[in-house]
Amino acid sequence: MKKVVLSVVAALAMSATSAYAADMPVKAVKAPAAAPSPWDIAFGSAIMSDYIFRGVTQSAHQPSVAAYFEPRYNLNANWQLYVGISGESIKFANNAAAEIDFYGGVRPTFGPLAFDFGIWEYYYPGGVCYGTGPAQALDPGCRAALPNGNVVKKNVSFWEVYGKVTYTWTDWAFGLNEYYSPNFLNFGSGAYGDYLSGTIKYTAPEKMAIGPLGWYVSGEFGRQWLGTTDPFYGQAAANGFPAQLLGVKLKSYNTWNLGVGATWKVFTLDLRYSQTDLNKGDCNAFTSDPGGIGTTNITAANPGGVGSSWCGARFVAKLSADLTLANLK
Repeated sequence: MKKVVLSVVAALAMSATSAYAADMPVKAVKAPAAAPSPWDIAFGSAIMSDYIFRGVTQSAHQPSVAAYFEPRYNLNANWQLYVGISGESIKFANNAAAEIDFYGGVRPTFGPLAFDFGIWEYYYPGGVCYGTGPAQALDPGCRAALPNGNVVKKNVSFWEVYGKVTYTWTDWAFGLNEYYSPNFLNFGSGAYGDYLSGTIKYTAPEKMAIGPLGWYVSGEFGRQWLGTTDPFYGQAAANGFPAQLLGVKLKSYNTWNLGVGATWKVFTLDLRYSQTDLNKGDCNAFTSDPGGIGTTNITAANPGGVGSSWCGARFVAKLSADLTLANLK
């Protein structure tokens, strides 16, 4: 009998406890936060007063616009894979009006050291061949040489491999960059291109901001080594070369730039001075500038004496916007 009473009491106690528990507010348990996606996309655009590439204008000293799109995949906090496509408006001697770039690589980071290794393809559609004599024999589709005697291939597309490293110390960043192409601007199998540069950048800390604007100062010094072209550029009829099918040894050169920039949210205004040590004659041999003039700028690579200002000093203003999907969230 005692067992029966005890069982009834226990059942009533359990029933009462359940009723009280049901009436009590239940604290919601937060679901675990989703792991951040390893994927990201960087994209942006720019407008500039001149498109300068390693000290040489790519837009005939005219304004240029640019845009890029770069998907990224983070293997972990220290390793990032990326591919990208970008485009710039240009004005080349062969009438090409656009540069389309395809690139990809990997970015390892170890503390203050950030590396970047990859490959870059420069594609210039819409070109026209200009040349006479042996040049037309090499490319039967060539039109006559340009009025100033310069010649240029229809296809000047090329690719490079590159390696870059940046060391960041407090507000300073120091960089070293190397780019190599076995056939720079499609000059020929002997016309390699090797570009080495050092960079330095000071980014002002937040306490030194000018109102809502951040700012920085940066500079670069580089050297572009160039090889020997194929016979297309050495033909006699257009440039006064000796009548033999020999290429032209292009002049290697130094280039440097120094600038200051202001930043606000995703926007950057960069004001920069750029210069090279190429004289007008060697610049003409390198660029085939259709606007080159004169007969006195004679060099080993340019016996015709035509001179070009495409490699001279230039002040450039550039306004750009750069975003990532991560920034937008």
